[in-house]
Amino acid sequence: MVTPGNRQRPESCYFGLRGRKSLRLSAQPIAAGTRVAARIEYHGGHYHGWQAQPNHSVPTIQESLEQALALVAGVPVITTCAGRTDTGVHGFSQIVHFDDPVGRSIKAWVMGVNRHLPETIRVHWALPTSSVFHARFSAIARHYRYILCNTPIEPAALHGLVTWYRHSLDLAKMNDAARRLVGEHDFSAFRAASFQANSPHRFVSDCHVHRRGDLVIVDITANGFLHHMVRNIVGSLLVVGTATRSVEWFDQILASRDRTLAAETAPPDGLYLARVDYPKSFGLPQTPEGPAVVSGRL
Repeated sequence: MVTPGNRQRPESCYFGLRGRKSLRLSAQPIAAGTRVAARIEYHGGHYHGWQAQPNHSVPTIQESLEQALALVAGVPVITTCAGRTDTGVHGFSQIVHFDDPVGRSIKAWVMGVNRHLPETIRVHWALPTSSVFHARFSAIARHYRYILCNTPIEPAALHGLVTWYRHSLDLAKMNDAARRLVGEHDFSAFRAASFQANSPHRFVSDCHVHRRGDLVIVDITANGFLHHMVRNIVGSLLVVGTATRSVEWFDQILASRDRTLAAETAPPDGLYLARVDYPKSFGLPQTPEGPAVVSGRL
């Protein structure tokens, strides 16, 4: 059994390669019952969120992935993800785990699964990991990135990949407001009406806004997120950035714990689950900066 203490950190996402420079995934079967971790990328605009909805005839990422895994395994495969993204939200580095039911190879779990997936979902890597690894509960932080295209004219080629926002933005004021979120708070003012979590308290370790050319990017890292939390925060940061509301107003909204007082929810198009952090002992590959529309990397 692979445990956190007896395996080394892979030097690249191609764990299990016959040679690091060959880009050939190992075809050697792993033991049946081995827990497998994998990084999934997807265009959320084509799906009704991550979570399977068996009682509704709508496409979801989880159902598409599990159908492809089942075709490779020959039996059903159940996945667990790090964070369930909503309808229209993208995944640059969604992490999942599943238990290999039959003993396939890493090559099969990457290349074989990708052959059965729609072009809007891809497995970037898969690797055997500790039986105690859990994609959701082993995570120590999740990083979301919201991308705004801040131009007078809406871009055609980036449709569905960013949120277009034509008004001028004062990033200094937005960052002043964003800093108020750092630390542990009750984020009820920025949760969805359909609140289901046991507690509205979350710890935000970082939140900042920066510009890359015509793109304005909101980065936020926390131990967890409430439903619609990032999109509601971005919506309120935008009205601060346009001077429609003040930084003091933003502070009052956070303290009020009243969702009805905050600004409108930002669209899902520009939101990405960009990275999930785990203890180094699990040896998961590092995630490059993303998404590719910003960094040019996958």
